[in-house]
Amino acid sequence: MAELFKYCPNCGSENHEFINSHRFECKDCGFVYYHNMAAAVMVIIERNGKYLFTIRNNEPAKGKLDFPGGFVDPGETAAEAVVRELKEELDLDLNIDDLQLIDTEANDYLFKNIPYRTLDVIFKITLDHDVVLKKEDSEIQDVMWLSKDEIDLDKIGFRSMKKVVEKHVLK
Repeated sequence: MAELFKYCPNCGSENHEFINSHRFECKDCGFVYYHNMAAAVMVIIERNGKYLFTIRNNEPAKGKLDFPGGFVDPGETAAEAVVRELKEELDLDLNIDDLQLIDTEANDYLFKNIPYRTLDVIFKITLDHDVVLKKEDSEIQDVMWLSKDEIDLDKIGFRSMKKVVEKHVLK
């Protein structure tokens, strides 16, 4: 985390430190920046005993299994972010009232050499109808429906998601 800033964004000084790995403090001008957790969402989508997984097309964890989701934009709720992300990534329309909030997990997300800490908010929805998915190629390599027996934890990209799968899918 010490490499997040080389110079103070306020005065340009190199005389600064990171405290508790998230608080940047300039010793010359007193500028303080908190590198707090970012909010992210994922959704477990179940249909006929199978779970929808995507294969990531970008780092971090490119080529690994993921649940659909993404970051929460300013001004939106976590549930609104799920609905938006599913529309953007898979052209899937979900009813926000059908989403069930089931868990939260802390995660690390290294993006372009900047370490983000995320708070992943996990939702679940069970579909009772077939859906046609149109993946966003820049985000997703592939989509697949997997039964519990077909899920390989070693192919999952993020620590938080492995915990979610263990607690809420493989239980």
